[in-house]
Amino acid sequence: MIRDVEIKVMGKELFKVVKEKYGANLNSLIQEKVTLLAGDITRHNLGLDTSTLEELFGQVDFLINSAASTDFDERYDVALGINTIGPANVLNFSKKCSKLRVFLHVSTAYVCGEKEGVVLEKPFKLGDTLNGTSGLNIDMEKVLVEEKLEELRTIKASEKHVTSVMRDFGIQRARKYGWPNTYSFTKAMGEMLLGHFKDDKTPLALVIIRPTIITSTFKEPFPGWLEGLRNIDSFIVGYGKGKMTGFPGCPESIVDLIPADMVVNAMIAAMAAHADEPIEMIYHVGSSISNPVLYRRLQNYGHRYFSERPWINKDGKAVVVRKGTELGTVAKILSVVNIASCQYFRGTYVDLARKVKFLMRLVELFTPYVFFKGVFDDTNTERLRRWAERENDNEMLNFDPKSINWDDYFMYTHIAGVVKYAFTR
Repeated sequence: MIRDVEIKVMGKELFKVVKEKYGANLNSLIQEKVTLLAGDITRHNLGLDTSTLEELFGQVDFLINSAASTDFDERYDVALGINTIGPANVLNFSKKCSKLRVFLHVSTAYVCGEKEGVVLEKPFKLGDTLNGTSGLNIDMEKVLVEEKLEELRTIKASEKHVTSVMRDFGIQRARKYGWPNTYSFTKAMGEMLLGHFKDDKTPLALVIIRPTIITSTFKEPFPGWLEGLRNIDSFIVGYGKGKMTGFPGCPESIVDLIPADMVVNAMIAAMAAHADEPIEMIYHVGSSISNPVLYRRLQNYGHRYFSERPWINKDGKAVVVRKGTELGTVAKILSVVNIASCQYFRGTYVDLARKVKFLMRLVELFTPYVFFKGVFDDTNTERLRRWAERENDNEMLNFDPKSINWDDYFMYTHIAGVVKYAFTR
C-alpha cells in the first residue's frame, strides 16, 4: 500500500523539477530521505504501533498537520473526526516527541464564518460561537454523532442514506452556532482543542496557519500547478464549459486569493521563526489587505481567457462564452431560477435546468465566500515577512501577495492551470 502511494505521489508532474535535477538518482535519494507511514489521525496515537511510536518520539523535530476533509458539506462524523478530533490527537502525539521544535497546524481563514469587516489573527477559546449561542460542547458533539449513527444503524439505513443524513446533520449543527458549513465549523473546533490542550506544563511552539482561498502555484516548483477542483475553480470550469452564463457573487466583493506555493513558503518561514519558542501564533495567509482582487475582475478574466482560447468540447466544437450576467445577490440568482423554470414547455428547458442545477449547487456551497464582506488582517504575517527579509530568505521564501500581478497571473498562469489539470471532456 505504502509503495503504491509513493509511486502515485512521485508520478505527479509536481515533481518534474526534482526529477530533472537528480535524474536516475532521485529514487535512491527519496528512499534515503523519506519514510512513509500509514496512520490515522482520528485514532489515539495516530493508529501507529508501539515500536514505531517509540522511534518517532525520539526523532521528530518538526511536525506539520495538514490532514483535513475540505468538503464544505462533508458527513459530520467524518469531518468531526478529521478536522476536530484529528488535530487534538496530533497535538497529544507531539507532546511526547522529546526533540520537537515546532508544531504547525494548517487551518483556514474561514473559521470566522461570514464575519464582516476586519477579521483578526486571534485564537478561539473552547466553546466560542459566532452567533452568541451558548452551549457548544465538543464532547457533546461527539455523543450526538454517535447517537445519530446508532439511529441509522437501528433502521438499517443504506450507506447512501447515512451519508445524506450525516451531511445534513453537519450543516444543521454548524448553523446552530453561526458557521455556514460543516467544514469551517469543524476546523474552528479543531483550533479550539489545540488552544485548550496546549498547556504551560509542556512548552510547545504552536503555529496555526490560516490560508484564504488557495489557488495554483505562482512560481514554485513551476507556475500554474494545482490538484483537484476547489473554490473559484468550479466557476471557471462551469463558465469555460458553457454550463453557466451567470456569475454568482457580489461584483464589488473582495475575493481573498493566495497561490499554493506562497502558503507553503509562509509555513516554512513560520517554522523557522518560531522553533523552540513556547508560543501560540496565528497567521492569516491571504491578499485581501495588501493586494485585493474584486470579484468583478475574476469575471472579466474568465471572459477574456475563454474568448481568446475557447474550450473544445467532446463533440469537437468550440464553446462560445458570453459576457455573463452578474448575479450580485442571492435574490438575483433565484430570479434566474424562476425565469428558467418558466421555460418548462420550451425546447431549451432541459439545458436550462441542467445549468440552473449546476449553478444552485455552486451557490449553496460557495455563498459564504463569493458574498463575503470581510478582509483578513495579516499583521502577524507581515511581521513574519519582515523577519524573512532580515534573514535574507524573502526571495527564496516569497509569500508576499504584493508581488503578484493579478492580470498576468490569471490570464497566463491560473486559468491555464485549471484548464490543464481540472478540465475533462
